Amino acid sequence: MKIPSNLGFWNAAKARPEAIAVIDAAGVETTFGALHTRSNQLVRALRDLGLEPGDAIAYLSENRCEILELFMAAAQAGWFITPINSHLAPAEVAYILEDCGAKACFVSARCAQLGLQALQRLGDPPRAFGLDNYPEPLEPYTDLGEEASGEPPAERRAGSPMTYTSGTTGKPKGVRRPWFEASPEQVYSQQALFLSLFGMPPGSEHRHLVVAPLYHTAVINFASNHLHLGHTVVLMDKWTPEGCLEVIDRHRITTSHMVPTMFSRLLKLPAAVRDGFDVSSCQVMIHGAAPCPIEVKQQMLDWWGDCIYEYYAASEGGGTLATPAQWRQKPGTVGAPWPISTLRILDDDLQPLPVGEAGTVWIKMGEHRFDYHGDEAKTEEAWNEGFFTVGDCGYLDEDGFLFLCDRKVDMIISSGVNIYPAEIENCLVTHPKVLDVAVFGIPDEDWGEAVMAVVETEAAEGHEDELRRWCEERLAKYKQPRHYRFTDALPRDPNGKLYKRRLREPFWVGRSRGGAD
Repeated sequence: MKIPSNLGFWNAAKARPEAIAVIDAAGVETTFGALHTRSNQLVRALRDLGLEPGDAIAYLSENRCEILELFMAAAQAGWFITPINSHLAPAEVAYILEDCGAKACFVSARCAQLGLQALQRLGDPPRAFGLDNYPEPLEPYTDLGEEASGEPPAERRAGSPMTYTSGTTGKPKGVRRPWFEASPEQVYSQQALFLSLFGMPPGSEHRHLVVAPLYHTAVINFASNHLHLGHTVVLMDKWTPEGCLEVIDRHRITTSHMVPTMFSRLLKLPAAVRDGFDVSSCQVMIHGAAPCPIEVKQQMLDWWGDCIYEYYAASEGGGTLATPAQWRQKPGTVGAPWPISTLRILDDDLQPLPVGEAGTVWIKMGEHRFDYHGDEAKTEEAWNEGFFTVGDCGYLDEDGFLFLCDRKVDMIISSGVNIYPAEIENCLVTHPKVLDVAVFGIPDEDWGEAVMAVVETEAAEGHEDELRRWCEERLAKYKQPRHYRFTDALPRDPNGKLYKRRLREPFWVGRSRGGAD
């Protein structure tokens, strides 16, 4: 594909400096020109502190415009930029700062205590800057580059995000792509064209709503890609279903990136509340990160219309895409491969499986390559003949559309039968009284593993008998949960990612069963 020469954030800032680039959660607007100037100042200031191409910076913050300033600085200075999950423990934050080799880190006031505790654990901590109300020893971010020129710096070259996996076993690993020997415009214009797969060609007008934390790979990538196409990015701080609808209505949002848990919460709002907001501006509402129950997806399409696109990808790469029309033809699919992607379904011996038979999903994405930073063994395990896997299980139909079953590591084996928790979760979450659910295997002397469901409900009572009847009508007997527990909140991060290992591990203390978040 020929890349238009006028794409990229820097070209957008030059062509339309007064256009609105970012609207933060408080409603403060930042123009493309102002964002461009600030990112240029940051490059100059951090270079003066000794940062060179190939170095790394990191941030620990809620959603703020400053994150996008830093991202655009790194993108043109040849730096790696690492987002850090603000829900981690101090030791975990310290590990990531040390592992990525951050020369500078940026911390918001909300995350200051966590950041300072992490920095104190490091023998050689990076320069640390407070984004607002900075407590010592954090240095003031607002002073960084304040006197520097806002003109584009010399010797520009493309940088790259280096995000960290949540970690299936052991510590998280940084997904590090090869360093680009190319200009920022070349690299990021090409990446931004990814949005054309979803019907957003260059030159289209959009307002993109960020509903999840910018420390997630997909979230920061979608936000930056929209800026590279000259679109406005609208930031939410903390997602709530009613708050999301209000922002969509107020800002006439055209596109967003969500997860199925958000769809379920939106649908459980009273009809009178839902009907009080205008969502007719929505054109391309994208979801991924987890399988979406068919009934939930169908209800969202009925409510919002044919604007809901689904894709399959991971921090390591992707993927597939299902347009609304394709999904209606093949309910439950996560789509067909992107034009530059190829899929394989292999068994445990790395042999191809026939159509309709589930196995491990392997992906090839052109010449795309990544390494797990500092872990050659894990990198080697993830690759096979130019294809990589993140351990997901699925199958291809006769037309090449992918259907996911679950993470391979989450699969329950009960009396020799494979059971996929996602199928059971998709059944339970459609019950009117269920807000959220996690299903996993626990030890059973007779069956090896038994199905456990941990259910989040609004009411104090458990509704166990009601849920058992619900499953009896919809699931084969061997898939029905044998055990239930009830909670007022499941351990999810703000992007909807479920930390299932925290629920499962207590049942497997002293046993060999592993697990992944």
